[in-house]
Amino acid sequence: MITICPTVTAYDTHSFNRQLRAVSAFAERLHIDIMDGDFTPKSSPTLRDMHFPSDKALDIHVMYRRPQEIVRELVALKPKLVIIHAESDTDIPLFATAMREHGIQTGLALLPETSLDSIAQWLPHVQHLLIFGGKLGFHGGNADLEQLQKVHEAKKYSRHLTYGWDGGANTQNVLAIKNAGIDVINVGSGIQSADNPASRYKELVDIVS
Repeated sequence: MITICPTVTAYDTHSFNRQLRAVSAFAERLHIDIMDGDFTPKSSPTLRDMHFPSDKALDIHVMYRRPQEIVRELVALKPKLVIIHAESDTDIPLFATAMREHGIQTGLALLPETSLDSIAQWLPHVQHLLIFGGKLGFHGGNADLEQLQKVHEAKKYSRHLTYGWDGGANTQNVLAIKNAGIDVINVGSGIQSADNPASRYKELVDIVS
């Protein structure tokens, strides 16, 4: 079953709390972006400054140069999924093992310029592959749907993965994203910037159902 997952991307705690309250009112699974200001152009509040409802499934998208430095904070949060970048400076198998020991799934995110072949050796260590088709660390922008070909390429290497999409998803392209084999479509400004975020979320869910 495909999931529409609202995204929270914020650069200060006020914006974070506002966005989180808005989407927590109607969604059961949330995609939370955290940014270090090194791997990304801007930084977000840290996990220590974020407070989450206990009844939501959380996917934490770690846009950090060295995600291994916050393993303890991630484990304490008990998310459903932690996504790190293939382009980060970390031992991906070791990180994935640390998550698995605490019952947390690991996802691997690929920026548009990163080829599938260059990271294929890490796919057996993760459970989820996030195809990034937007601009790192920013809401909005156009979706680079050519990146969807990576789903087909990844299936040559692994049959056990689930697939996520991040970047520019909206009512005009969400069906094409689903039909490419994506399981989780993360939607940021397509929901957050709507006049009625709850109605927009329902509209997106109806399109892919």
